[in-house]
Amino acid sequence: MTWTLPNILTVLRLIAAPGVAIMFLYFVRPLADWFALVLFVVAAVTDFFDGYLARAWKQESKIGAMLDPIADKAMVVIALMVITGFSGMDPWFLLPATVIMFREVFVSGLREYLGDTAGLLKVTKLAKWKTTAQMFAIAILFSTGALRYHAIEAPAFETYASASWWIGVVLLWIAAALTFVTGMDYFRKAMPYLK
Repeated sequence: MTWTLPNILTVLRLIAAPGVAIMFLYFVRPLADWFALVLFVVAAVTDFFDGYLARAWKQESKIGAMLDPIADKAMVVIALMVITGFSGMDPWFLLPATVIMFREVFVSGLREYLGDTAGLLKVTKLAKWKTTAQMFAIAILFSTGALRYHAIEAPAFETYASASWWIGVVLLWIAAALTFVTGMDYFRKAMPYLK
């Protein structure tokens, strides 16, 4: 593996994924929520830059192409798991989170099964929109946790917390819909190889 800047950013994002959950082991809330939010947002921003820099500097590599979607999936799945746990299994949140996590595992399995022909499941523009919607939804939902804790001391924060929760949930449902559509698209493309 060549340690180019894009590859380093991808590896750091992969390491940051479990860090989001670890924040809640070592810090009390709302500090844990804020730290998890900052770590998640910084990692999400590197998702844009690693691909952009790899293309701009002609440093695209097989290892980068393999690690990039793994880092994305790890970040999304771990963050959704943390938020689901703290949401008290709220059905408004649980259903879209389940769709997203199922699709991520399903598509990873398809790519694994297809092996050398997995190139036909290249990331589409719609899949990039899906990832963007997921990242925004999760970031907003992390901020909701922090705002709810501040609302205990300053009740005005409850309005912000409630608004950010619903914005996050709506974005999560949009992300889940895009996730479902892109998952079906990948499945359709893989069908000839599954017969």
